[in-house]
Amino acid sequence: MKNLINRWKATWNPERYHGWGQKAYFEGWYFKIVNETEDHAFAIIPGISIDENGKGAAFIQLMDGKKLEAHYFDFKEEDFNPSIEKFEVNVGANYFSDNKMILDLPNLKGTIKINSTTSWPKSLGAPGIMGWYSFVPFMQCYHGVVSLHHTLTGKLVYDGIEIDFEKGIGYIEKDWGTSFPQCWIWMQSNHFDDLDRKVSLMASVAHIPWMGNYFIGFLVGFYLDDKLYKFATYTGAKRTTKVNGDQVELSFTQGKYKLQIIAHKAEGTDLISPISGEMRGKVNESLLAVLDVKLYEKGSLIYSGSGRNAGLELGGDVEILLT
Repeated sequence: MKNLINRWKATWNPERYHGWGQKAYFEGWYFKIVNETEDHAFAIIPGISIDENGKGAAFIQLMDGKKLEAHYFDFKEEDFNPSIEKFEVNVGANYFSDNKMILDLPNLKGTIKINSTTSWPKSLGAPGIMGWYSFVPFMQCYHGVVSLHHTLTGKLVYDGIEIDFEKGIGYIEKDWGTSFPQCWIWMQSNHFDDLDRKVSLMASVAHIPWMGNYFIGFLVGFYLDDKLYKFATYTGAKRTTKVNGDQVELSFTQGKYKLQIIAHKAEGTDLISPISGEMRGKVNESLLAVLDVKLYEKGSLIYSGSGRNAGLELGGDVEILLT
């Protein structure tokens, strides 16, 4: 009963740990950090994987988006210590929350402070980016956005070299469930043409198993000048998806707004992904992609810009996702 109560509390707070008492389960948080000069871009992913027998293992993945390197650090299950009441996770000597990250990895050490976070708005029927799907108990994979955009302070020592993250920009999201989707497209950027404006984009399109069948679901948030434009399956938005060579073209329409994205692929590196709770899959991710974005209101262009240092993943047979 205690585990059930803890999971129910977490439903209303997607940033928290959800895996109390679960089997065949994974959960991971994705911290993207880019320094002010944009010559360093890292994705740091702490998490837990639990197999069908209930045996767990903790991990931290580190991706160097500029050098195209990835590192996977194993930890014992008992090294993973999440808080019940808030988003706060310790993995060994490493600490993660929505306001601080303390790293003590073999090749990356230091403290990053997270300032002025931009959370996804909550409502009674939609505690997070997944809307009412947050309450469906049998979803294969759940998604949460902890902070769309924030600034960074602090320093890290990476392979013996000190990196200053003062005035850097970051992003935090997470996934939990049993497995990643059969196929998906995901992209994200905070670095648009004018850094004096707060601009952030996250878009994903995925194969969603549903009651013996499936549907193609999507979640999109475009944050511009303190306004969040949402496009999602559950909001009734419409989408088109095309892949042409090195370009991924997405278009979303919701009421009077239309968002068009052209993602330009770039070289990436392989990360480990979950299958039935165990970290034995693989997905290639780039932090060097570019996203060309246009937002229209009633047919009139109200924003046009390019996002760099963009995360981009195409997982599985994305032909299923095309329109």
